[in-house]
Amino acid sequence: MDYRGKVVLLTGASSGIGYVSGRAFARRGATVVAVARREALLRRLVEECRTDSPDSSYIAADLQTRDNAEAIVTDTVAKHGNIDVLINNAGTSLHKQIYHTSVADAEHVMAVNFMSSVWTTLAVIPHMLNAGGGTIVNVSSFAAKVSPPRESLYAASKAAMSAFSEGLWNDLKGSNIHVALIHPGPIDTEIWQKEQEPEGYDGYKYPPELVADAIFDAIENRRYETTIPKRNPALLAARFLRLFLPSVLRFGMARHEPIPADVIERARARAAEGKRLGEV
Repeated sequence: MDYRGKVVLLTGASSGIGYVSGRAFARRGATVVAVARREALLRRLVEECRTDSPDSSYIAADLQTRDNAEAIVTDTVAKHGNIDVLINNAGTSLHKQIYHTSVADAEHVMAVNFMSSVWTTLAVIPHMLNAGGGTIVNVSSFAAKVSPPRESLYAASKAAMSAFSEGLWNDLKGSNIHVALIHPGPIDTEIWQKEQEPEGYDGYKYPPELVADAIFDAIENRRYETTIPKRNPALLAARFLRLFLPSVLRFGMARHEPIPADVIERARARAAEGKRLGEV
């Protein structure tokens, strides 16, 4: 596919999947508008992109507010005239015992991981309709299919994104707006260094370039849904157990990452003091 003249709005672009995807789109000639909070990293990405795509630019924005999420669409269209591809890749982790999780944690992860993609998608659809079509790529997570221990709220935010995307497959039929859904598994990004509590997973982490390749495949071949890596035995087994033997999956997870008794006892003590979850 020839991306020259195409405008790609890419969120979560300051590192990991977003960063390598931005560079890859620029190398193919697309004009990249990179969005994230960390301006210094965005500036570095755009400098690299401009070697192949001189009109690429960035917008430093926090997408957990509706105004910011809608503004990146409005500003991009005002500058470039259109958005051919929207990639909703912005995300935040939440890896905690449920006893340590607050309502504020839940609101934050839902805003960044789910609502930001809703706000940008609803803002971009009218522009894509006027242009005759476009592509929206939502980067979810394998956690949306199989919820890992200590990630119930993170998994819920990604599952909401996935369900929203699946609904759009029907709702946008006939509009020439294609919605693709990507489910990355263990990808080697800095999210592993941002976990709030020690991570139980100690297996191999795949390079983010695999996800970038899946994004291009979804756009060019109009694929609806892809899990990356595609044939990872652990992911296949987890999905099989979730669908057909959920009790075995629960047993395995509990054995791999048991909840320490002292965590429950401390939570019980805080509850006796009238404290809410997350109050330490």
